[in-house]
Amino acid sequence: MLTLCLSVVAGLSLAVSLSRWFMSGGAVRLLESASMRGQTVIVTGANSGIGKATAAGLARLQARVILACRDEKAAEEAAQEIRQQAGGSGELLVRRLDLASLSSVRSFCQRIIEEEPRLDVLINNAGIFQCPYMKTEDGFEMQFGVNHLGHFLLTNLLLDLLKRSAPSRIVVVSSKLYKYGEINFDDLNSEKSYNKSFAYGRSKLANILFTHELAKKLEDTGVTANVLHPGIVRTNLGRHINIPLLGQPLFKMVSWAFFKTPEQGAQTTLYLATSPEVKGVSGKYFGDCKQEELLSKAMDDMVAKKLWDASERMVGLI
Repeated sequence: MLTLCLSVVAGLSLAVSLSRWFMSGGAVRLLESASMRGQTVIVTGANSGIGKATAAGLARLQARVILACRDEKAAEEAAQEIRQQAGGSGELLVRRLDLASLSSVRSFCQRIIEEEPRLDVLINNAGIFQCPYMKTEDGFEMQFGVNHLGHFLLTNLLLDLLKRSAPSRIVVVSSKLYKYGEINFDDLNSEKSYNKSFAYGRSKLANILFTHELAKKLEDTGVTANVLHPGIVRTNLGRHINIPLLGQPLFKMVSWAFFKTPEQGAQTTLYLATSPEVKGVSGKYFGDCKQEELLSKAMDDMVAKKLWDASERMVGLI
């Protein structure tokens, strides 16, 4: 019986992997038919996972890619790997950005504004997932602070450059787990209660509401803003999840068989950043390179506006 079960799992693993390999290859070839030569793109959290795969895809399209990362050494190593994989295509630069520090966000943006004459695409990719309760440098709950507030400030400080570079795009990476999040304006900092899973869902819901409001504010500017979920991807995002030692082999086998690779997970990000099919499209939610419907709580104009105003106060924009 054990042998039979293992054979079934192995067969399923092979079938799923082959299927995804073919689908991924087709998507990559489609994207490579375009060119990003002469365009500058910022990717946050580009030293690993989906962010690294996104940077690699953009480099193959000959873009000028700025890897915005907290760990500069890891980012330099990632950039070197991407250069080797891309065969010298594109241009890769590393710039330090710690989204858990508003002063770091401001310093990063100041440098970008001073050094870069244009910015064609901003990809808000970096994130932290289900960490124990901890706070950012500025005293915000870590998941809300990094996933939402850090990117909120980053985007706002770079908006003028994006507008001067129009047509330009903003791409926000969220998650289907937004469905389990709620925006509690009486406890945005989770000081009254904290559940790491719900806090993550809240931060991802905030990403969507932010994009919803941002798209409205950017009407008639030539700058579009869209949000996506990448699906379930094998990355180090889940490093804070504790899996019993005996369950780790099974988890690895299941993740290998049924989770997307980072390259597959990056396809919707690359699609929104580069495809002519979404030129002029703004304020939408995508998965697997297609527009998807949102729950009503993620499209609530009043909550989106209230969250925007609260976020402005929290990061010191007003």
